[in-house]
Amino acid sequence: MNRVMSLAMTQAPRVISALMLCSAASLYGCAGHQVSEQALQQATTDFQNVKEDTDVLRGAPKDVIRAGESLARAERLSTFWGSGADVNHYAFLSSRYSAIAREHTRLMLNQELLAKSELERQRLQLELREAKLAGLQQQGKLIEEQMVALVTTQTDRGLVMTLGDVLFDTGNAELKPSANRTMLKLVQFLQLNPKRTVRVEGYTDNTGDEHANLELSKERAQAVADVITDLGIGEPRIQVEGYGDQFPMDVNTSERGRAKNRRVEVVFSDEKGLLGAKR
Repeated sequence: MNRVMSLAMTQAPRVISALMLCSAASLYGCAGHQVSEQALQQATTDFQNVKEDTDVLRGAPKDVIRAGESLARAERLSTFWGSGADVNHYAFLSSRYSAIAREHTRLMLNQELLAKSELERQRLQLELREAKLAGLQQQGKLIEEQMVALVTTQTDRGLVMTLGDVLFDTGNAELKPSANRTMLKLVQFLQLNPKRTVRVEGYTDNTGDEHANLELSKERAQAVADVITDLGIGEPRIQVEGYGDQFPMDVNTSERGRAKNRRVEVVFSDEKGLLGAKR
C-alpha cells in the first residue's frame, strides 16, 4: 500500500506537466485559429469590394482573379487543423492582390483622365485656331472692302489704288507720314492674301525736264515698294515701274489737273497672283 502511494506521488508532477502542455497547446491552437479567421474575413471583405467595383474589373482583371484564387485556397486550408500559418499566408496574398488591383485601377483612371484632358485641350486649340482663322478671314474681308473703297478704277490691268500727290513733297520721292495709314492697310491686305502681287507705278505731270520726271516717277514708285517690303512683304511679290509724264489722268493746263497726274498707282493681281499687262 505504501509502495503504491509512493509511486503515485512520484508520477504526479509528470502528469501535471503533461496536462499543462496540452492546455497550452489548446490555447495556442485557439489563438492561431482566431488570427486565421480574422485574416480570412479581412481578405474576403477586400475581395468582395474589388469584385463589385466595375472600374477595378475593367482596369485590373488579372489582379482580381489572383485575389480570388488566393482567397479560395485560404478558405480550403482553413478547414484543416494546424494550417493557420498557411491560411494567414494566402489570406495576406489575397488582400495584397486586392490592394494592387485598386492601385492599378487608380493609375488607369488617372491616365484616362489625362488622355481626356489632352483631347479637350486639343479640341479647344482647334476651336481657337478655327476662331482665329474665321476672325482673320473676316478681318481680311473688311480690309479688302476698305481697299476696294480706295480703288479709283477697274481697268484691264486690274484693280488700281491711287496714291495722290499729297503723299509727297514737290520734287521729292520721300513719303510723308500721312501715307502711313494707307500703306498699313495695303500691307495688311497683302498679308491676308499671300498669293496676290502688286505693280507699283509712278507718274508725274509734264512740268520740267522729261528725263527728270521719268526718274522722279521711278523713285516715288520705289519709295512705296520699299515701305511695303520693310513691313514684311517679299520683294518677289512687288514690281516697280516709272512712266514720267506719260498716261496723264487729266490735262496739264491747270494746277488741279497737274496734281491729279502726279501720283503713284498700285495695281493688284488677281487672287492667283496674275497681274494684268503693263502699259
